[in-house]
Amino acid sequence: MQKKIVALPRLNQLSPTLESTALKLMEETGELAQAMGKFRGLNGEQDRVGEKEVMTMITQELLDVAQTAVSMMFVLEEHYDVNIDDALEEHINKLISKGYLSD
Repeated sequence: MQKKIVALPRLNQLSPTLESTALKLMEETGELAQAMGKFRGLNGEQDRVGEKEVMTMITQELLDVAQTAVSMMFVLEEHYDVNIDDALEEHINKLISKGYLSD
């Protein structure tokens, strides 16, 4: 099974809540969609952005989404007693059972 490992830090200058992190996740996802719109020419802007620049924007926004998702994981662990490691194992097993992965 091929993996992409991304290790992102717990942000220590913020005091996120579940709600504020969920809203931030939606904001960052919207920014990712906006970058994708530039790539596909679906953003309604007259100026076209070059592919390399758009791929850089998409990459940056995708990492912002990932960072925010990781921040939400920390919130779940620290405030709601969720075990992300156990949840990750369950998630992978779900992917296997649905046929998305072979073990």
